[in-house]
Amino acid sequence: MDLRQLRYFAAVAEERNFTRAAETLNIAQPPLSRQIQLLEEELGVTLILRGSRPLRLTDAGRLFHEQALQVLGRVEQMAEATRRVGRSQNSVVKIGFVPSTLYGGLPSLVRKMRHASPGLEIRLVEMVSLQQIHALKEGRIDLGFGRLRHSDAAVTGLVLREERLAVALPEGHAFAASAAALPVKALAGQKLIVYPKEPRPSYADHVLQLLNGHGVRPSELEEVSELQTALGLVAAEVGLCVVPASARRLRADIRYRILEGAQATSPVVLSHRASDSSPYVALVKRLIEEMYAENPPWLAPEDNLSVHGSFDTTG
Repeated sequence: MDLRQLRYFAAVAEERNFTRAAETLNIAQPPLSRQIQLLEEELGVTLILRGSRPLRLTDAGRLFHEQALQVLGRVEQMAEATRRVGRSQNSVVKIGFVPSTLYGGLPSLVRKMRHASPGLEIRLVEMVSLQQIHALKEGRIDLGFGRLRHSDAAVTGLVLREERLAVALPEGHAFAASAAALPVKALAGQKLIVYPKEPRPSYADHVLQLLNGHGVRPSELEEVSELQTALGLVAAEVGLCVVPASARRLRADIRYRILEGAQATSPVVLSHRASDSSPYVALVKRLIEEMYAENPPWLAPEDNLSVHGSFDTTG
């Protein structure tokens, strides 16, 4: 198979119609149909169910479509990077991030990157942890800062630190009278607000797994899209919300208590393509080491159970 066949198949999968796909590709329909047929013969499986209107992909076709998009995205990224170097344009680094990392180091890292490499253009893209993995493989971002561990062999995930979790409480709540660490079991029977609502799995599932591991059943769960919305609902006394410790700086009309236990943490994970040996990946790792060595306030022991933030770059 070749890249042309991948592009042809991607067009047919998107349009679900050979005629429209041929128009999009600016080719005649017979050659397009023939190339898809040759592709299926080479793979030995049927990719498209031709008897339906619109066309439907088989299970094998859906898998192949997903993989084809990743390959085409990586090729396009490689081509664009080569063009930029050829035209002596500034390098562009696209960083995916979950919002909570804005309160614990990401702004400082971006400032350090701009200072260390003035010609570097940095683009920040908000996306949840799961979306970052797909975006890295498709070449839509170059680095990701998320909250979930993963086992995808195509993406390297490095845990920078284990940040403690805290409970956001309305000012008048009974738990707000103390500043001591709160046992996870104390959340049993409470109404909880979790985020993000989708896609899943996400930080919300991480919190729910923690509760389930302690046998905690909330009286009610409300799912919202983002952290700021969740905290607004807490302030309105709708319920409680489990947040990373660094988020305690966000609102003055809410009280917070750290959760007890070694498992009541959320990892901060730096992700990049496993095959990526670009200079900016090494730059980011070096700057993170420098930043962590400075012991900023958000890295304090009361907010973090363990801190890594150093990398073996000899291998």
